[in-house]
Amino acid sequence: MPGGIELAVIVGVVILLFGGKKIPELAKGIGKGIKDFKSAVKDDDEKVADAKDAVKEIKEEVKTTATEVKETPKQA
Repeated sequence: MPGGIELAVIVGVVILLFGGKKIPELAKGIGKGIKDFKSAVKDDDEKVADAKDAVKEIKEEVKTTATEVKETPKQA
């Protein structure tokens, strides 16, 4: 984590590179990018949760079918 002097130097360099007028646009763009990234992560988390639920359902179906097969009398 940068200290006070380091942070001041970083802010100074940003102002020199982009100018005072561009900083709000830059901050807005960074904020939008972070928001979009968080939204994408949330969507991916939901997809993973849905996939886990589907796998769980399939496992239960397989267990049920396996139990039914074991209980079926063997035919010679």
